[in-house]
Amino acid sequence: MNGNEREFSSKALEDFELIDRAVQGKDQSAYATLMKRYKKAVYFMILKMIRDADDADDLTMEAFAKAFRNLERFKKEYTFSTWLFRIATNNTIDFIRKKKLKTMSLNNSFSDDNGNAVTMDVEDKDDNPQDEFIKTQRIEMVRLFVDKLPAKYRTLVKLRYFDELSYEEIAQELDKPLGTVKAQLHRSRELLYEIASGKENQI
Repeated sequence: MNGNEREFSSKALEDFELIDRAVQGKDQSAYATLMKRYKKAVYFMILKMIRDADDADDLTMEAFAKAFRNLERFKKEYTFSTWLFRIATNNTIDFIRKKKLKTMSLNNSFSDDNGNAVTMDVEDKDDNPQDEFIKTQRIEMVRLFVDKLPAKYRTLVKLRYFDELSYEEIAQELDKPLGTVKAQLHRSRELLYEIASGKENQI
């Protein structure tokens, strides 16, 4: 590794093997295993940044969808968890900028699975050309998956991700109780996770 080899934990090395299997198309369940390992950690990191459970759910799904779409670009210079957290953090910052939410300091640091401190360097550029690209890419990813959802979830997902309506607005639009909308969108996200994990043929 360019003469300065890093020591990775056994978990990180297992992640590397899972990524290789996923990218080579030999093992679709590798995606699901990676998701199972880090879904909770990513969710709670995002929740700490935005303090909203429903939005944190959405952003967790988006982070994994983006990571899986770009998995072949992952280089083993860092652990998968560090790379995934960076994607999730940048995606959440994009969301925060858009919503202009007041948050705690974005200069977060955390430990990767080797115990090394990792600081997220947040560039505060108002005219970051990547922002629009990330948003467009995110919409395209969901659009790619949404047609594979059962019909009853399709409208909900389109209203949430394409029309960017709030949960309350969706409930009003569909004349459904707010609790029902939240529950069905939660199930929609679970199905999107499964599709992103390569299980679309089962849905």
